[in-house]
Amino acid sequence: MREIGQFIDGTAVRGGGTTPFDTIDPATGETLAAVTPAIAADVDRAVAAAARAQQEWQAMDGAARAEVLNRIADALSDRRMELAELEVADTGKPISEAPEADIDSAVDCFRFFAGVARSIRGESIDLPGSLVYTRREPWGVCAGIGAWNYPIQIASWKAAPALACGNAMVFKPSEVTPLTAMELAGIIHEAGVPKGLYNLVNGAGDVGAMLSTHPGIAKVSVTGSVATGKRVMAGAADTLKAVTMELGGKSPLIVFADANLDDAVSAAMLANFYTQGEICTNGTRVFVHRSIRDAFLEQLVRRTEAMIVGDPKDPATHVGAMISAAHLDKVMDYVAKGKAAGATVLTGGERLTGGLFDRGAFMRPTIFADVSDDMLIARDEIFGPVMSVFDFDDEDEVVARANATEFGLAAGLMTRDLSRAHRVAAALQAGTVWVNTYNLTPIEMPFGGVKQSGLGRENGHAAVDFYTRSKSVYVGLGPVEAPY
Repeated sequence: MREIGQFIDGTAVRGGGTTPFDTIDPATGETLAAVTPAIAADVDRAVAAAARAQQEWQAMDGAARAEVLNRIADALSDRRMELAELEVADTGKPISEAPEADIDSAVDCFRFFAGVARSIRGESIDLPGSLVYTRREPWGVCAGIGAWNYPIQIASWKAAPALACGNAMVFKPSEVTPLTAMELAGIIHEAGVPKGLYNLVNGAGDVGAMLSTHPGIAKVSVTGSVATGKRVMAGAADTLKAVTMELGGKSPLIVFADANLDDAVSAAMLANFYTQGEICTNGTRVFVHRSIRDAFLEQLVRRTEAMIVGDPKDPATHVGAMISAAHLDKVMDYVAKGKAAGATVLTGGERLTGGLFDRGAFMRPTIFADVSDDMLIARDEIFGPVMSVFDFDDEDEVVARANATEFGLAAGLMTRDLSRAHRVAAALQAGTVWVNTYNLTPIEMPFGGVKQSGLGRENGHAAVDFYTRSKSVYVGLGPVEAPY
């Protein structure tokens, strides 16, 4: 059996943990690797190595850093299918998705931020008798804490901007999906970064807490649940760390009466069933204008029932395995609660059994109708292939209902009315609003949430603001006048 530990100071090491844990293929139940968790001494070593390397990295100009980031992108691209297959085994997502959604996104991220590394700049301020300017400077050592649904993509979304801006990083992947993050650590080291610039520590929430409270770390970026984000923010408070948080969501997708019906159904399916519904931005509350409700549901059910649930390694599969048996139990419990509350299951709603399904964590994509806004399935983030469909009559009414949630990560709307599109996009309380599409996240576009869905932004040029701090420099050009 494969054994992995930590990647510290340019070397893969076992670490000090005494109780390894297994990472499991959720489609087969097979153990992929035994993982030794980090202890506090490992985290201290990783932070110390990062601090040493960061000084050398910061002294390099943006063009030199860009060359290294492009080499990382080249290596990821060269190993595209190998890494995609490893991601499929660790997460259960279909191989039809992983090369593009996971590996290509990581490649794009490093290429984009290679360009950004050459263009980080401050501003000058024109004042009489003085020269005033600002500098964008790295924080120093940053920590990244990843989630299990897009392991290598999330690791890249944190590493690439951090390194482009001159920082070092200590990254902790989810304990459920550590494999591709470890591969990325090796790729970054082999691309020619200073030894120790990028370190990886494995473990559960206790290791994340070590990072969020460590005095040698200046900034922490976390992707995870709202509860996780709150714990990280509380831990960061003692040392006043900068924080970036991409947390949970319960996003609305509004389908107006004039929408293209085929496109609306496609958007709803992408917003709920891609990656088994295990996406934080998913539009799980689908509001459909009453006048087109029946036609929408007829096509939605027909196309959903045609989806292939099966072996994630089969290119024909649309829906793979849930991340774990425990998570499948949680999702199925929400399905049971939705039924008990009076919502109608139009299709799906059951765990799959027989053959491969008996070894893995599989369920059929589920659509609920007759859902009221106060039901648990309408309020909680389920994080599985469970869609709730609501009726609405009026634009103001549906915007108010869409905003009536503690979350604010994303939203979507489908309409042919240009004025309505911009009006509703402005009114929705979300960090990202998609119009006539859903769940597209190009690296060029800033990404993040509002309300309890997060703080700060990842990706785009906006990421520079969160991986650097601004220093103001005032240069007097004349005599110093003093009143004494």
